[in-house]
Amino acid sequence: MAATTVPVIAVTGPLGAGKTSVVNALLRAPGARIGVVVNDFGAVNVDAGLVIGQVDEVASITGGCICCLPDSGGLDDALTRLTDPRLTLDAVLVEASGVADPAALSRLIRFSGAPRARWGGVVEVVDAAQFVHASPGDRADHRRLRSATIVVVNKADRVRAVGPLLRQVRALSRGATVVAAVHGGIDPVMVFDVAHRVDPTVLDLAAVMGDGPPHRHATAVTVDQRGPTSAAALMRLIDGVPDGVRRVKGVVDVRVGAATRPFVVHVVGTVPHVAPLGSATDQRALVAIGYDLDVARARVALHDALHGGDEGTGDGLRRLRRLIRLSR
Repeated sequence: MAATTVPVIAVTGPLGAGKTSVVNALLRAPGARIGVVVNDFGAVNVDAGLVIGQVDEVASITGGCICCLPDSGGLDDALTRLTDPRLTLDAVLVEASGVADPAALSRLIRFSGAPRARWGGVVEVVDAAQFVHASPGDRADHRRLRSATIVVVNKADRVRAVGPLLRQVRALSRGATVVAAVHGGIDPVMVFDVAHRVDPTVLDLAAVMGDGPPHRHATAVTVDQRGPTSAAALMRLIDGVPDGVRRVKGVVDVRVGAATRPFVVHVVGTVPHVAPLGSATDQRALVAIGYDLDVARARVALHDALHGGDEGTGDGLRRLRRLIRLSR
């Protein structure tokens, strides 16, 4: 699939929750080229030379909390540099300080002036033990969770009953994907595409750092497209992503009058991004990714989106065009 934009994922959480562990675990993804923006209040706990070898260089935001600084705290400049097509990065991680507001940081990324940056979601990291021992009042005020697309309940090995804890976090997060982790280990496929390529000029961070922490693997469902679909059918999927699906991605041919136009489609959580295909590719398919998805239901939803008839063409095209404008 030809990527016209680079997803930018915010990694947030209170001090000591394990944000750096999550970032390090994601950096171990084999074959992926990841850029990192580090708020000066924190640091990625890996050798700087390794990170630079993997992603050309790390961008550092200095002077305080990234979401409180004027001019986005230099975030636009950092994202413009790291999403430069010459770097061919698969994703950019923004590790925020522990005091950063996830909602504010999410807005900065979504409305960034970096032309190739695309909002890729918010990963909020929670310390399992601290959450368990928090007072009921403190738990009820977990507004941070409501801004997340993924909540990582880290240090899950330090609590006895993980199941009830995950249910509590899920109820507070209002629809985010919630996953337990040890040492920040989550499946990188849930967060960004893994390129699975080998470039001899780039240091393989995964190989150097060795095996990462164990994690629960996500499930992916792929449906190929056999002919153009209607805008209305595609919009039905975008409006109603099946339960358990964390990400939808793909290239889709859509009927536009007498012509057919290809579009790149991304849905992270419930937030869609659609853009005209920027370069040639023969692949036409949609992929749904999640931890607890109903595979059969997801497959039907993807199939219906890819093979819709001409029903409601006018309204569907108007809504799709509006979404494309909002995605810019």
